Amino acid sequence: MLDVLRNRTYRHLFFAQVIALLGTGLATVALSLLAFDLAGANAGAVLGTALAIKMVAYIGVAPVAAAFAERLPRRALLVGLDLVRAGVALMLPFVTEIWQIYVLIFVLQSASAGFTPTFQATIPDVLPDEADYTKALSLSRLAYDVESLVSPALAALLLTVVSYHSLFNGTVMGFLASAALVVSAVLPRAKLPPKRSIYERTTRGSRIYLATPRLRGLLALNLAIASGSAMVIVNTVVLVQSGLGLTQKATAMALAAFGGGSMLVAFTLPKLLEKLPERRVMLAGASLIALGLFAGVAAPSSYLVLLALWFVMGVGYSLAQTPSGRLLRRSAREEDRPAVFAAQFALSHACWLLTYPLAGWLGAKAGMTTSFLTLAAVATFAIIVAVRVWPAAEETDLPHAHDDLAAGDPHLAEGAGGSGKLHSHAYVVDDQHPRWPS
Repeated sequence: MLDVLRNRTYRHLFFAQVIALLGTGLATVALSLLAFDLAGANAGAVLGTALAIKMVAYIGVAPVAAAFAERLPRRALLVGLDLVRAGVALMLPFVTEIWQIYVLIFVLQSASAGFTPTFQATIPDVLPDEADYTKALSLSRLAYDVESLVSPALAALLLTVVSYHSLFNGTVMGFLASAALVVSAVLPRAKLPPKRSIYERTTRGSRIYLATPRLRGLLALNLAIASGSAMVIVNTVVLVQSGLGLTQKATAMALAAFGGGSMLVAFTLPKLLEKLPERRVMLAGASLIALGLFAGVAAPSSYLVLLALWFVMGVGYSLAQTPSGRLLRRSAREEDRPAVFAAQFALSHACWLLTYPLAGWLGAKAGMTTSFLTLAAVATFAIIVAVRVWPAAEETDLPHAHDDLAAGDPHLAEGAGGSGKLHSHAYVVDDQHPRWPS
């Protein structure tokens, strides 16, 4: 899996991602402490609102940012957005009012909504070979999991010698280091799409996404993924500290069990995808999540059961989520990839915007058993939809007709010829193929 780091451009981009993630992790810890300083017992409500603002920014800003950014130089755009994020982190220690947190979080996450899909869409161009790209996806998953373990530990270590305000300085340095690494990389020039209206550019990614059967299946699986991860992220602290009466360390260990399952898959997934198709792997992962949620009814009674359950759900999470980049890469032309990655970014976070409050509200008002069973039902429904809309026997080359083209049009010469205006080739939704062939 580490072979891809021999590629200098990818190596710089990967470490830019890792350092920015560590900086973001420090900011998450510092922000929770800042919220407690300002709101006391209402800090949870402040953080919940900040999380909702983050999701709204991701859902609303990502497609718009992709539309305006498609003709900008990638490197300049990524560096500029890193500098915006560093500037916001620089201001966070001086916050004195709760509304200021909300404004700065919206600006910070809006910059991330422009940065992340552009960054993700660049990697397939840096690593055009699918095997290398699969390794990069696993490395990226590993980076997220390691960050979830390292950032809290690093924050705890730093808090023994500095105040939490200084953690924001670590965030600033993380974004500045990320910008410097991007500057040092030579990024491939993006293929420019034809000129279109703002509306067409803003909606193009979602239109391609929703017109492609495998991506409609991915959208359904995003809901199953969000159901499991929301339960873990929102309710672990409640299950461990309130339900079982254990310590903060036990909460951290439970979250580490989830991350450990995900990391295990990240190491093995490249080899696994050489033997099995993405659909089978991702459906298996989503099924593990659903089964884990159903089994969660027994989890509140035993810490060891909870650890084992969270580990299994971490395995399912990574199996279902990590291969998604391969589907996105295969489902769009090079010039449309940023828009399609932005659509995935927005639509997947829309699923979390639904499941985060569902997990929290049901857990608080109706009890953990109801929360587990409801999210299990949502995940099961999502899996059934994915099975129905994503064909099991998925052919690469699809025969289709072009009744709108003249008989001698050069496009008809592409792929395997049929009769008249019928031919066959690797099919993606684009200007010449606005709909999926029946």
